[in-house]
Amino acid sequence: MRYALLLHNPEPAPGDVPAEGIAEMERLFQDYADALVGAGVLVGADVLQFSHATTTVTRRTGATQVQDGPFAETKEALAGVFVIDVPDLDVAVAWAEKCPGATYGSVEVRPVATSIVDGAWTGHGPAE
Repeated sequence: MRYALLLHNPEPAPGDVPAEGIAEMERLFQDYADALVGAGVLVGADVLQFSHATTTVTRRTGATQVQDGPFAETKEALAGVFVIDVPDLDVAVAWAEKCPGATYGSVEVRPVATSIVDGAWTGHGPAE
């Protein structure tokens, strides 16, 4: 059985976290990733770009609505994650539109900033 470990935290403004703090967090996350890989339990991990990069798709009214940025009513909460590998945002939005969850909620489409693939981080640096 798989579980998604969804990390929630405030999005810092540029300069809020000193370079040493970022380096320490990267080290701690690498140690954590190494432990997960060593235990043979890691399927995949993604650090998402900040929420300003989000596109939200819904069909609650019967028509597809696409908006830039996150949108969630106060009663909604993150309920699941599908990770897809597609060429661009248009294709991702097309898949989000097909998601059954779009008929009763929202599907947030957000680019990934960096990922662990085969035990190593694929990218480095802050989210755009």
